[in-house]
Amino acid sequence: MDNFFQEKENISSDTFLPPLAERMRPKHLSEVLGQEHLLGEGCPLHSFFRSKNFPSIIFWGPPGVGKTTLAYLIAEVGEYDFIRISAVEAGVKEVKEIISKAKYNSQRNKKTLLFIDEIHRFNKAQQDYLLHAVEKGIVTLIGATTENPSFEIIPALLSRCQIYKLYPLQKEHIVELVNRALKHDRVLSKYQIEVEDLDIFYVLSGGDARVTLNLLEVSFFLADKSKERIVIDKPIIVKASQQKYQKFDKKGDYHYDTISAFIKSLRGSDPDAALLWLAKMIESGEDPLFIARRMIIFASEDIGNADPLALQVAVSVFHAIQAVGMPEAQINLAQGTTYLASAPKSNASYLGLMKALEVVKSEPNLDVPLHLRNAPTKLMEQFGYSLNYKYPHDFPGNFVEQNYFPSNLQEIVFYQPTENGYEEKLKERLKRIWHKRYTGREIP
Repeated sequence: MDNFFQEKENISSDTFLPPLAERMRPKHLSEVLGQEHLLGEGCPLHSFFRSKNFPSIIFWGPPGVGKTTLAYLIAEVGEYDFIRISAVEAGVKEVKEIISKAKYNSQRNKKTLLFIDEIHRFNKAQQDYLLHAVEKGIVTLIGATTENPSFEIIPALLSRCQIYKLYPLQKEHIVELVNRALKHDRVLSKYQIEVEDLDIFYVLSGGDARVTLNLLEVSFFLADKSKERIVIDKPIIVKASQQKYQKFDKKGDYHYDTISAFIKSLRGSDPDAALLWLAKMIESGEDPLFIARRMIIFASEDIGNADPLALQVAVSVFHAIQAVGMPEAQINLAQGTTYLASAPKSNASYLGLMKALEVVKSEPNLDVPLHLRNAPTKLMEQFGYSLNYKYPHDFPGNFVEQNYFPSNLQEIVFYQPTENGYEEKLKERLKRIWHKRYTGREIP
């Protein structure tokens, strides 16, 4: 736990310096980059800062986009007693102590702002304990989370807070951030530094301000300082980064957001967009078998009988990954991706199953007709099991019309084939052999 206002920076020399990212933390709202949807004229946070009256807020967004900075600025502008804790380290005991202090403050007309970093890590008991204090205004809560609050925060606490989503910084923000650091930082501004490729900071940081400034700081340390003009070129920056920093958490929102974009691109028959999202997942270290499993599901759910081969392709990709392994298996993933995206689409079989499940749930006692039951024993034969069953292969065209539905349920059309791909042929055949079911009338 720390008190921001008791620990304001007071450093008279460069013998001890916080990291560049901390030195460059905005001191005024005008210095905050990005988040125009919240900070622009007439937008929620802009209005709150103008009135100096803040509700409890949960900031949801990836690392390095300003969640902590905004909490600090809210505390300063609103003249709060600022208390910061990490949900990873704090427990109910610490929360109780903070609320006790907040009650003491309120008796002396002093407002308390509690900033909880990684609030999604608070368990239900910890969150429950905050409810009363937040509801009564004993504390103003500012929570920061990289996870979807609707999954991680209890509904009662969510209802007492404003939820604002923050987004990664854009290229122009990252370029401006680097230029500010070169011009205004107490260390870097002392040197004549030339950065040959500003755009690469955006590529390597993924829109994360903290990663950008850390990368700039390490690049400065690695650069040749023997000359008056220090050049930070692309090889130095890449060396400082060691590897591309992709904004992708295999257990978090970006994992699900990216696979969602991938599946929706397949469904939309856009192989180019699908390949882009596939490449992002591959580059970010996603489990290739996870991608392949989703492709198998997609092949049946969204392509179905419009192209029966699609399921075989998807299953083959899964087995190919197991046999070959990465990185070569990315070629198999690419083939499967482009085939599934380009194939005709139909979700008729999936929709048919959903309709059938609804009927089964509403009709728990569906009786199997006697003629559809097997009769492995004489007793079953005596009870009429399998009696009058017509074996389709004994009839022309390997088909004979008979009832296959439960004896206590009327026939229902669950599967309604589209006219896409191979499914058009299935539709023609089903309408021909089950004419009355599909049209409601006998064949003329």
